[in-house]
Amino acid sequence: MRHLLSAGDLDHDTALLVLDTAEQMAATQQREIKKLPTLRGRTVVNLFFEDSTRTRISFEAAAKRLSADVINFSAKGSSLAKGESLKDTALTLQAMGADAVVIRHQASGAPHRLATAGWVHGCVVNAGDGTHEHPTQALLDAVTMRHHLVGMRRPGAAAGRDLAGRRVLIVGDVLHSRVARSNVLLLHTLGADVTLVAPPTLLPVGVDSWPCATSYDLDASLPGADAVMMLRVQAERMHAAYFPSAREYSRRYGLDARRLRLLDEHTIVMHPGPMNRGLEISADAADCARSTIVEQVGNGVSVRMAVLYLLLAGSADEGIR
Repeated sequence: MRHLLSAGDLDHDTALLVLDTAEQMAATQQREIKKLPTLRGRTVVNLFFEDSTRTRISFEAAAKRLSADVINFSAKGSSLAKGESLKDTALTLQAMGADAVVIRHQASGAPHRLATAGWVHGCVVNAGDGTHEHPTQALLDAVTMRHHLVGMRRPGAAAGRDLAGRRVLIVGDVLHSRVARSNVLLLHTLGADVTLVAPPTLLPVGVDSWPCATSYDLDASLPGADAVMMLRVQAERMHAAYFPSAREYSRRYGLDARRLRLLDEHTIVMHPGPMNRGLEISADAADCARSTIVEQVGNGVSVRMAVLYLLLAGSADEGIR
């Protein structure tokens, strides 16, 4: 890999390489001394134009545990507030010797522009661009699913390291979700059957071309699902009435105690965070035994370690000891 801009950039073998490397990284984090010398002397810049907690902190933790030097750059309080362009900011970072730039930006396509315009010579990692994609979130979700579901075999399902034959529901505000698009692309690559469940107003134009099914009926979709991923209702991106009321949305598309009882015994409950408790997911569902929400956060560090390692160190065998 040269950059990681989209989950669609990963073919089947490369996706499995990242997932396997993430599991190796997770194993090293069980040691008393968690730090690896792999990226000593490399500089990783976290360039965040939007607010973030989980993603920014986990990228910082990942880089530091690989012994890289980390520069955290926030748009607030920087020259960007004075009108500096993305190009000039990138050229400044390049002059400082950035080996990798992890970028979150409100404009869809900004990471691709950064990677292809020649403004930086290092690797570019998309940490979320507008409503477009969030590939490392899809990777950590896949690690979580694989941990819980690959050992669980349906009759006739083939053994393997991917998610072939698994049924995954992605529920809620698909229209504004970069997580949904990345998950659909990656899960399809890994062989899973994905269904998007949402009101018609929260499905994007062109969703028929995505490699997944769609449904408007959550109750009818839940039986037989192996994983149910609830998406945050992104009210800050909504400038129109996409549903009648919060109460009506929760009644039709929220995961609550009643809907938990419709799930198969092995089904896991996921959420990329942050959650709107009581809207797309109830406290009963968020805190239940089958919830993997906290586990997803932990897996984020090992996945981002794997991505930085593979981009900056090359071989999947060197340095992981």
